[in-house]
Amino acid sequence: MSSRIVRARLDEESRLALSVLMNQGRTESEAIRTALIEAAERRRQPDALAEEARRVAADPADRAEIQAIMEDFESLEPEWPE
Repeated sequence: MSSRIVRARLDEESRLALSVLMNQGRTESEAIRTALIEAAERRRQPDALAEEARRVAADPADRAEIQAIMEDFESLEPEWPE
C-alpha cells in the first residue's frame, strides 16, 4: 500500500478528539486514519440510502410488497373513537 504523509494543525477540539481515539489504544496515525475512514462512511451513508430508496421505488415487485404491508398495517389499526 502506498502511503502519503499529511500534515495538519489541530485546534483544541480536534486535539481533544484525537486524544479520545488514541486513548482507545491507537497510535496517532491509526487514530487519524480511522477518523478519516469513519467520516467518509458517514458522508456516503445518506447517498447509499437515497439510492436504495430510488431502487425500491422503481421496482414494481418491491412497490407491490410495500403496498401489501401497508394494507396489513391498516387492518391492525384500532378504530378511533368519534
